[in-house]
Amino acid sequence: MNVRNCKNCRRLFNYIAGPHLCPSCREELEEKFQVVKKYVQEHKGAGIPEVAEECEVDPQQIHQWIREERLEFTDTASIGLGCERCGKIIKSGRYCDECKLEMAGSLNAAKNSISSQLAARQAAEANKSNGPRMRFK
Repeated sequence: MNVRNCKNCRRLFNYIAGPHLCPSCREELEEKFQVVKKYVQEHKGAGIPEVAEECEVDPQQIHQWIREERLEFTDTASIGLGCERCGKIIKSGRYCDECKLEMAGSLNAAKNSISSQLAARQAAEANKSNGPRMRFK
């Protein structure tokens, strides 16, 4: 059992996964998200400071929801977030599409390299176990 303190209210809770929030704080945060989501839908073009003030939510929390791709800037918005890898302006998430593709390609190449190394090692082990044998003519 993994017991932790909630980072919001400091109460102990049984931690399973995700943010270090107890169930009641997590529920409260989700309710705030729904309020922000509704406000953004009703006030298209509202900026982060306005949304934060009107919904009584920390601007950093709004940034986190944007990074998690739960919220995004509109295509017409003059602002955005910077890709964490190259700095290109993006509307939501952590990485731009180009960096996502490049990282996925790198991961696939690494996976294939490890797979081929494992196959070569297994083949070498199989040959080794057979070892040199005597032959009769």
